[in-house]
Amino acid sequence: MTSRAALLVTHTGRPDVVEMAREVAAQLGRAGFEVRVPAPEAKEFEVGGHAGATVRGVEPDDDAAAGAETVIVLGGDGTFLRAVELAYPAGVPLLGVNLGHVGFLAETEPDALADTVRSVVAREYAVEERLTLDITVSLDRGPPVHGWALNETSVEKSERMLQVELEVDGRPLTSFGCDGVVCATPTGSTAYAFSCGGPVVWPEVEALLVVPNAAHALFARPLVIGPASTVAVVVDRGHAAVVSCDGRRSTRVPAGGRVEVRRGTRPVRIARLHPGPFSDRLVARFHLPVQGFRKRHH
Repeated sequence: MTSRAALLVTHTGRPDVVEMAREVAAQLGRAGFEVRVPAPEAKEFEVGGHAGATVRGVEPDDDAAAGAETVIVLGGDGTFLRAVELAYPAGVPLLGVNLGHVGFLAETEPDALADTVRSVVAREYAVEERLTLDITVSLDRGPPVHGWALNETSVEKSERMLQVELEVDGRPLTSFGCDGVVCATPTGSTAYAFSCGGPVVWPEVEALLVVPNAAHALFARPLVIGPASTVAVVVDRGHAAVVSCDGRRSTRVPAGGRVEVRRGTRPVRIARLHPGPFSDRLVARFHLPVQGFRKRHH
């Protein structure tokens, strides 16, 4: 009886990625793994003829990764965030193979795919725990809506410019007009918050980031707040907004609505094959010029 299992999540829009996924499934199958894939992707594994590539389609819900050792992700950061939704409820670590453009969340590259799977089989990886966000949207009527995010939650205008009030730990801080407010984790500091002018924060730092987007105010700068604090974004009575978690799960916020953001009670676990300085990852992903001008002119 198979006692080991892995969930495989793939960017199925690319034939080359699907072929890689079939190879991964075959390699895991030969090592005695039960290979699961989200049910909508299972048809991609019905052809190909890879020995040992039998997979089981599972519903993409909170039980998809239950009992699995790892979730292997083939794709870019968008595919990784989709996989996070499946791994998070079960607390299963994710290992990403970068097939996107930046790939901050991925761990390895396609040319190391076979070695990556061998490391999974041998359990030769470390696991990092990444801070998450818990979000509560309070409405005028009905119960509050709850959500979570690995990268960020953003409160954004639905039509015209937003007017918001910002609170920290129940105390008013400032108010301004803006296109939105991004509340991010250190993991998300290189994603949407970065494009809004926020700072890059090393993943091991425990903090919450608040980054106004196109704010019309003098004091509307990015803030780095302690991890025990609660941030609230209150939407003015004359405005309506949309709150989005990781750009994947959205809820409408009516005029006068309140969005509270705090540190998540559960982390996201990420598998690392080659733990190393985050600065090296920054240099590689952003192609930073590490050779100073003094060296270039000598």
